[in-house]
Amino acid sequence: MNLSGLKYLVVGSGLWGAAIAERIASVVKERVLVVEKRRRVGGMCQSFVHKETGIECHADGTHIFHTRFPEVWDYVRRFSDFIPYRHKVLTTCKGRVYNMPIGLATINAWYGLALKPHEALAFIEEEARRSDLTGEPRNLEEKAVSLIGRPLYEAFIKGYTQKQWNADPKSLPASIITRLPIRMNYNFDYFSDPWDMQGLPAKGYSTLIENMLARPNISLALETNFFDIRALVPPSCVVFYSGPVDRLFDNRFGTLEWRGLRFEWRVEDRDDWQGTSVMNYADVEVPYTRIHEYKHLRPEQPCTAGKTVLCVEYPEAGGEPYYPVNVERNDKIYALYREESEKIDNLHIGGRLGSYRYYDMDKTIHEALTLFDQVFRESSV
Repeated sequence: MNLSGLKYLVVGSGLWGAAIAERIASVVKERVLVVEKRRRVGGMCQSFVHKETGIECHADGTHIFHTRFPEVWDYVRRFSDFIPYRHKVLTTCKGRVYNMPIGLATINAWYGLALKPHEALAFIEEEARRSDLTGEPRNLEEKAVSLIGRPLYEAFIKGYTQKQWNADPKSLPASIITRLPIRMNYNFDYFSDPWDMQGLPAKGYSTLIENMLARPNISLALETNFFDIRALVPPSCVVFYSGPVDRLFDNRFGTLEWRGLRFEWRVEDRDDWQGTSVMNYADVEVPYTRIHEYKHLRPEQPCTAGKTVLCVEYPEAGGEPYYPVNVERNDKIYALYREESEKIDNLHIGGRLGSYRYYDMDKTIHEALTLFDQVFRESSV
């Protein structure tokens, strides 16, 4: 591979890398090389049409695009039309099904009540007071109990969290639980972003990202490991890196921990297996955390009658890194890597892996667009 004269290299073709590469090619009008270790672009936002059933599936869980950033929504729609979709999630607990996130329907169903919003708020506040917590919450369990009380925490949060992180919730930071909204109404939408800024790419996420990278001055090297060609990169080349940051520095400060996922796929001989796109499983005795049934994402699409595709999700250690374990030890290690990266003028790290943060898709793109503006604004000064 001849990289002589290369000015810009992007490592990784997920949303962050694709957005960086597209902006360089479209705005700066320079050649940019994107290297991707997988066979296809998209990182963990890949989608595909299941051959046997014709159902569009997501390769790594269920991905719904939603945002509060109008500039991000306008940006992604340059590369794909979007199908309106409002995500609903249910959870099975103790043999019964409840709405998630926890809201008025779940509270009333769990306690066998018919509370109004103001009554439910007072009720939950009283449940939290009964826990006798004092001071600021020190961990995930204390934060969750302070928000919803111990009974709801024990039912819907504790077991799921233990499975997801393979850890006692008391050992996890309080910040993790802030991703889960608590509502005092019957709004069953999982996301609270503006209704007109949520949806699914009309031809799938892989096509969306392929369109972002479809510029004459973007070169794409698939099944290419950056570390195999690193020595060939010119010293003056500006590198935008979205891979694991500890690997970039040969793990000199330690290895960052991640939680992985294992997916088991199967086809069921029925039109509808669970009645919804995502069913969570809160009980710790159930080894998986959720089951995805993809035909519910795109019910308008034709598919084979009497068939449905299920994807059962199991958290595990090892494998592909999905969720950063943002405990104090890892955050300190990451800070050292971040400091080291900032010493290198022509290196920029980002994305989920590079930033060691779990980002929603819109925030990944927002970070990329912001970084692009910063880098090229500074270089033009």
